[in-house]
Amino acid sequence: MKVVVLTTSYPRHADDAAGRFIADAVERVRTAGVEVEVVSPLGFRHFGIAYGHGVMANLRRRPWLLPAFLGSFARAARRASRDADLVHAHWLPAGVVAMATGRPYLVHLHGSDVELARRARWLARPVLRRAAAVVCVSHALADEALALGARDVVVIPNGVEVPADVGAEADPPEVLYAGRLSREKGILELVAAAEGMKLVVAGDGPLRDRVPQARGFVPRAELGGLYGRAAVFACPSHREGFGVACLEAMAHGRPVVASSVGGLLDLVVDGETGIHVPPGDVAALRAALQRLLADPELRRRLGAAGRRRATERFSWDAVTRQTLELYARYAGKKPGRSGAPPSERRATSAP
Repeated sequence: MKVVVLTTSYPRHADDAAGRFIADAVERVRTAGVEVEVVSPLGFRHFGIAYGHGVMANLRRRPWLLPAFLGSFARAARRASRDADLVHAHWLPAGVVAMATGRPYLVHLHGSDVELARRARWLARPVLRRAAAVVCVSHALADEALALGARDVVVIPNGVEVPADVGAEADPPEVLYAGRLSREKGILELVAAAEGMKLVVAGDGPLRDRVPQARGFVPRAELGGLYGRAAVFACPSHREGFGVACLEAMAHGRPVVASSVGGLLDLVVDGETGIHVPPGDVAALRAALQRLLADPELRRRLGAAGRRRATERFSWDAVTRQTLELYARYAGKKPGRSGAPPSERRATSAP
């Protein structure tokens, strides 16, 4: 079987976080024996649209470059897909390109692309309806995809590497945040809620000058050490398609305080692996952090449960198995003919 993966983001070097979870998934599917060819901005002219602030933000600044970007992407995708059994497109813009290949294709939604889909339904609906299947990383995104007209929706989460050991907490205990420093991630509310606490912030973004604790980009190996010494991980997003950093913290046995939104509802079980708080509620966020920092036994119990959940439901072995089953099911099927009738549409988790 040959699968062509289309993506607007892919790591440029070993420490590059851009599209890292896609590269990790590709390597595991290749190890399982599937021939995979990746078409990414590393292999076609992207006119400065990829990387930097991200495709959506770059296009807002220079929307006139979209036709050139998509044309360059489509030419590369068509060349790679001539003998493909299946095209796997990550994010909606890549789905537009997949549709142009004439091959059966999957569209994989991660969250930010759903925002685009809401604003450009005229574009999103045909891409999603003609897909052999729409893959979503969370049930919240699956509901969105169905509302946008997808016929066959499958939920497969992102995977995580579960470390062999759990590190010892730092003394005094630390609250860790890892991610983009932008408003939708709730970083400003976290800075306010964590006043007087030891807050460690790994990440960069447009709000960095308002986050004095920010360390900027942290290499992958160093980030693992930060997870290992944290007492609590905070994920205060206003919206979240999945929550890779949240899952990584769980894999390291750390309790999570997370907003009750989107994919975080799939990851964090309130009172079992962490604590849910309303998005944007500084007082609730502070109370949850204080509760965990004051109770080492509660941290241990929630962290251990989160690590078990990450291992059982989100390990790379589990996610790769689901992906291989998905490929076997849809390879060779004609676009737009695999879905259930409108009255029977539903989202399912991959077996």
